Amino acid sequence: MNSQPARVAPVGGLGKRLARHRLLWPSLILLALLLGNLAFTHDFFSVRVRNGHLYGSLIDIMQFGAPLILVALGMTLVIATRGIDLSVGSTVAIAGALACQHIASSSSPGSVGTMLTAVVIALCVALVLGLANGLLVSRLGVQPIVATLILMVAGRGVAQLITDGQIITVTSAPYKMIGGGYWLMFPFAVILAAVVVALTSLVTRRSALGMLIEAVGGNPTASRLVGIRAAGLLTLVYVFSAVCATVAGLMISSNVSSADGNNAGLWIELDAILAVVIGGTALTGGRFSLGGTVLGALIIQTLSTTVYTLGVPPETTLVFKAVVVIVVCLVQSPVFRAKALQRRRTTPPRPTTTAGEAPLKQEARA
Repeated sequence: MNSQPARVAPVGGLGKRLARHRLLWPSLILLALLLGNLAFTHDFFSVRVRNGHLYGSLIDIMQFGAPLILVALGMTLVIATRGIDLSVGSTVAIAGALACQHIASSSSPGSVGTMLTAVVIALCVALVLGLANGLLVSRLGVQPIVATLILMVAGRGVAQLITDGQIITVTSAPYKMIGGGYWLMFPFAVILAAVVVALTSLVTRRSALGMLIEAVGGNPTASRLVGIRAAGLLTLVYVFSAVCATVAGLMISSNVSSADGNNAGLWIELDAILAVVIGGTALTGGRFSLGGTVLGALIIQTLSTTVYTLGVPPETTLVFKAVVVIVVCLVQSPVFRAKALQRRRTTPPRPTTTAGEAPLKQEARA
């Protein structure tokens, strides 16, 4: 028997593929932010065990970043279909307001049954809100930014109506578990977010659903001609986005044991869009990256942690974050990197010949 030697991929080719990987730059940016915090806080990477729970800056980043990861996860699938969902912030506020209002008005606010009922109420309302957005976009042909802007404005008012313009404070250990509890030494919010990300990745990458979503976002006309029912997929992704925002709202409100209809989830839709873009998903639709979205959300949360670590004054916090975000986007831009490193390839212009020169060249050849 003739045995052929195994082919080994060249190191240079492997390096080029790694350099072109979509998760390379988000990973390097996240690593740079973490190392930057280490320069100012020497125990930044230290993780301690206290009362059977893990504590540390890294744990805090994951715990406080879990709601943003969920919101950005739903936003990723919406953007993959060439859409946008500006209503996730209002959905976060409505979910927290409904859950806390039910728990506060219950005769047994500390029971598990009351907590489960509050969660079910919030999820049912999320289905209605997501279905409304999806039908406006898919059936009535309303532009996604307009359709979701309606709920963005009206939803914030609905949340304030639910709370009567006040901050509702609740005392419920089971409800506190969602956003501020621990399970197996880890924050329960981190575990819940990881499970949702894993299930979403499994459904979209191990089935045809992810390919269909990319087809609808990449070329709607071609997908319609091959028989893909785009209306159902569009409605599905908006419902999923609302469910993710609702779970994030439950996390946020349970972590602080209160609901604020005015400030809960405020501008989280912008952070979610930015996380999706940093993760490598284009706003023009088509291919999406769930792993990149998770990295983008962690970058945003790490940046917020960096602001507090450095002691940036509150009046300049947004300016500081904007400058860092601009730098991050420039670093990810291939065009900017090519110009900065002067690696743009230039091809010399072809010599042009006039009509009178052609016969002379032919005579010279003869």
